[in-house]
Amino acid sequence: MKGEQHAYLKIKYTLARILAGVIIVVIFPLLLFLLILVSVDTFSCGIFVQDRVGQYGKIFRIYKFKTIRTVSREISNVGAFLRKTKLDELPQLFNILKGEMSFIGPRPDVSGYYDGLKGEDRKVLILKPGLLSEASLEYRNEEYLLNQKEDSLKYNDEVIFPHKVKLNLEYLEKLSFKEDLRLLLKACNIFFNR
Repeated sequence: MKGEQHAYLKIKYTLARILAGVIIVVIFPLLLFLLILVSVDTFSCGIFVQDRVGQYGKIFRIYKFKTIRTVSREISNVGAFLRKTKLDELPQLFNILKGEMSFIGPRPDVSGYYDGLKGEDRKVLILKPGLLSEASLEYRNEEYLLNQKEDSLKYNDEVIFPHKVKLNLEYLEKLSFKEDLRLLLKACNIFFNR
């Protein structure tokens, strides 16, 4: 990584934590409302917590709003809406505030993927995981895509995950404010034109 990219990452991660804190304060009533709604809808505490692989391969606990009912293991109506709108990801603002994630970076995965990378591919672990990446935009309908495959795990392991790594390495190579802005604008375009 170039010197200016390293400096950019330090500034980016510091500003991300500050911005996450401001956003949490501003949308706190919405977060509280969604937490209560999800808790009632899923008959649970409303927050899904799972270990994920973070920067440098360090494990951290990611937060999401629960979308699956505890007893029936089915996606709830509220959960389906939250997933479609990506509002189930809002609790990850707390991961950003804690410095475990950033707004833009590779989506964090469960153990067995990023922590198993070899050689040059491990460079991806230099980056903090993010809410948004080129790969997450490319595979925004990943669940649907995998449901179309006979062996979804094999397809993920042999096709999707290697392509995500390639896209994340390309992002690392182009790392800059301009690249982050491009991804943010692309995400906004996708969100508002669906």
